[in-house]
Amino acid sequence: MTRDEILKKIKEENVKYIRLQFTDITGTIKNVEVPVSQINKVLDNKMMFDGSSIEGFVRIEESDMYLYPDLDTFLVFSWDSEYGKVARFICDVHTVDGKPFAGDPRGNLKKLLIKMKKLGFDTLNLGPEPEFFLFRLKEDGEPSIDLNDNGGYFDLAPIDLGENVRRDIVLELERLGFDIEASHHEVAPGQHEIDFKYDNVISACDNIQTFKLIVKTIARKHGLHATFMPKPIFGINGSGMHCNVSLFNNGENSFYDKDSENGLSKIAYNFIAGVLKHARSFTAICNPTVNSYKRLVPGYEAPCYVAWSTSNRSPLVRVPASREQSTRIEIRSVDPAANPYLAMTAILAAGLDGIENNLLPVDEVRSNIYTMTRNERISNGINELPSTLYTALKELNSSPAMKVALGDHIFYNFIEAKSIEWDSFRTQVTDWELDQYLKNC
Repeated sequence: MTRDEILKKIKEENVKYIRLQFTDITGTIKNVEVPVSQINKVLDNKMMFDGSSIEGFVRIEESDMYLYPDLDTFLVFSWDSEYGKVARFICDVHTVDGKPFAGDPRGNLKKLLIKMKKLGFDTLNLGPEPEFFLFRLKEDGEPSIDLNDNGGYFDLAPIDLGENVRRDIVLELERLGFDIEASHHEVAPGQHEIDFKYDNVISACDNIQTFKLIVKTIARKHGLHATFMPKPIFGINGSGMHCNVSLFNNGENSFYDKDSENGLSKIAYNFIAGVLKHARSFTAICNPTVNSYKRLVPGYEAPCYVAWSTSNRSPLVRVPASREQSTRIEIRSVDPAANPYLAMTAILAAGLDGIENNLLPVDEVRSNIYTMTRNERISNGINELPSTLYTALKELNSSPAMKVALGDHIFYNFIEAKSIEWDSFRTQVTDWELDQYLKNC
C-alpha cells in the first residue's frame, strides 16, 4: 500500500488508534499504540519506544529504538472501541542510527533471505498449519482447564461446539485478506485447526502472528480462551504447527523435477538433508517451551525422530504427494509456541547449508518409526529429537550454524531466557511428585 492509500483508508474507516506491532525474541507480540493524529510521524519512521523493557532487546543505557512500519501490513480491525476503529502495522525495529536492530527476529530473517537470493532462490514460501485448543472462561474472565467440547477429527456441531467460533474466526480472517483453505476440529477434544494459503515467508510469519491475535480475540467474545500451548492436557494429542516450505526462483518451484523418480529435485534432497543434519540443533527454536517436550513423545502423532518420508507421517520431515508447483517439504516438529520468524530462520539456514554443501539424506523411512525397536532405529540411521528443553538448549548452544543464522544478539539472549525458564521449571515441586513420593518416602 502507498502512503496516500493508507491515509485514505484511515479516513474512510474512522480509524482513531494505530497499533505498531513487533515481535520479541520469545515470540510474544508487542505493540505501541498511538492516536491517529501521529500517523505522519509513524509513516516517517520517527516513532520511538523503549527497547530496554522488551525481553532480550537492549540494556537500559542503549534503550531508544525506532519502529519502521511495513506499509503492506496495514490492517483495520473490525471491532470498534467507543471512539472508533483500531488499525495496525507490523514493524521492523531499528536503532537510533537507522540501522536494522540485531535483536529483531523479523529483521534477522530478512538478512538470511539475502543469502538465500545469492544462492539463486528469490522466494521461500511457507504454508503453516497452526493448531489450538479452546477452553471455557471462568466467571472472573480467567481461563479454566475445562474443554469446550469432546469432539474428534472432523466432527461437526453439536458435538463440535467450537464450530461457531471457527466460523467467526474464518470470516474475520477473510475480511482481513487471509485466503482460508480449510478449518476443522482436530483429533483431540477442544482442539482446532484453520489452514490458510501459503505466502512468502515474511508475510506468512506476519500472518501467523495476526492469526494468533484474531483467534484469541474472537474466542473471548464467545466466552472461551484460545491457547497455542503445545500440550495443555496429558493423555491427548498436543498442538503442532507443521511448516510446509518450498524454494522458488523466477516463478518455478526449485523442489520439483519432472524427470526424477518421485518428482523431487536434487535441491529438494539437499534441503531435506540440511534439515535432518541440524534438526537437533534447531529444536529449541522450533519447540521453545518446557511444555513443548510433553508433545514430542511417541503415540500422539508428533515426531520424535530425525527421519524423512514420502509415505508416512511418523518422521520429522514429510514430503506431501502434490508435485509441480505444489512440491513442498513439511517439517512436522514445529509447535505454535515458536517465534515464527526465528523458527523459519533456523529451518532455512539448515536447508541452505544442505544446498551449499551438497548434502544428501539417508534413505527415506517407509515404515512406522513408532513401532521400531531402538536397535532398528539405529540401524536405519534414525536419531532422536531432544526430549527436554535443557537438552535442546545444549544442542543449540553447540551449533555454530545456528549461531551464525540467528546472530550473536538473538542467539545468546534466547539461550539465556530459556535457561532461566528451564531452571524455574526444574526447581518446582509438582503435584505428580507429591502424589508419587509424599507417602512413600
